[in-house]
Amino acid sequence: MYIALAAGAVGIKAPLEGQLELAYDNGYKGVYVNVADVMRIGVDKVTSAFKARGLVAAAWWLPLDLHGDQAAYERSLEKVREYAEVSKQIGCSRTSTYILSFSDTLPWDRNRDFHVKRLKPAAQTLAEKGCLLGLEFLGPKTIRKGHRYDFIYTLGDMLKLCQDIGTGNVGLLLDAWHWYTSHGKVGEIEALGDGDVVDVHVNDAPKGIPIDEQVDNVRAMPGETGVIDIVGFLRALDKIGYTGPVMAEPFSKELEKLTDAEAARVTAESLRKIWSKANLQF
Repeated sequence: MYIALAAGAVGIKAPLEGQLELAYDNGYKGVYVNVADVMRIGVDKVTSAFKARGLVAAAWWLPLDLHGDQAAYERSLEKVREYAEVSKQIGCSRTSTYILSFSDTLPWDRNRDFHVKRLKPAAQTLAEKGCLLGLEFLGPKTIRKGHRYDFIYTLGDMLKLCQDIGTGNVGLLLDAWHWYTSHGKVGEIEALGDGDVVDVHVNDAPKGIPIDEQVDNVRAMPGETGVIDIVGFLRALDKIGYTGPVMAEPFSKELEKLTDAEAARVTAESLRKIWSKANLQF
């Protein structure tokens, strides 16, 4: 596994060309891409820019309108096909999206069937382009509070949905925050195979707040507070041979106050520190 810069997650406003420069200067191995930016700049130019800096295109966000009406959903499927082709051309073979952990209209079984029905065509399209799809579960109890029906919010249940889709290219987007707030255990990760994990996000949680009272957008830099067992998390991923990208997603207001260069540097230092704590080769 390797660290990759996800600019929007750490308050960096620079365009893709600038993100690549920041990643190179700060020792990142990859950069998450917005496929629309790649299309605007041009595949050849983007490919050359990555190659010149020895970086890889880490992953992109799936533009699937999962909950839209049928027409909107079908239009978004066409965009998935278009983006998958472009991402293939720049050597980017991972994409992801999140799954809401609640519904106000569908009980669990019907919601599961709905997600399989809508995700399978997208996953098949991605498989045709050699692309993996990561699905993120949302762990916090505070997200589900006030909604009529619970839905998937744990690693095990999300892995089951990945398997039910049945295309062979769907796994987890594993976020340390959501793993922690779902009461996840290191052993759950150690029981996975590399193919079960498509993408990884790291962060920390504020101190003094019970797990079930943690609020999703109030987080900390990876390893900052020690609330999340980031050492166990990373060592488990290393143990299963995870080879994909790892990005920071701290939702930090402090990062947003920094220049792009400072945010890239501070984030890289944070990631290096947790690698060191886990005694992993950076």
